[in-house]
Amino acid sequence: MVEFTTEPFELDTFPPHAVAARKVVDEAGLDVAVGPFGTGAEGEADRILAAVSKLLRESLDAGATRISVQVSVLAESEDEAGPEAAAATGNESAAGEGGTP
Repeated sequence: MVEFTTEPFELDTFPPHAVAARKVVDEAGLDVAVGPFGTGAEGEADRILAAVSKLLRESLDAGATRISVQVSVLAESEDEAGPEAAAATGNESAAGEGGTP
């Protein structure tokens, strides 16, 4: 699972960097949930990692001044949780703008 927010925020519209980020996760075939302060996407690990890399590049190219990213590994059920199901988090900070559609 990845959660991300691009900045600067714009409350009236979705800025180009936020639109670019959303397009990346949609095109990656991830399950997307949009919240008031960020966007979450779930899918296979390889798809998530590829999408995060592309999301960072394309959002920055579209004018983001900061991008906050958190990646978590989710177990399918408590019985399947093992060492590989430990949560991994990371914050990528580049310069970015507001809100992610």
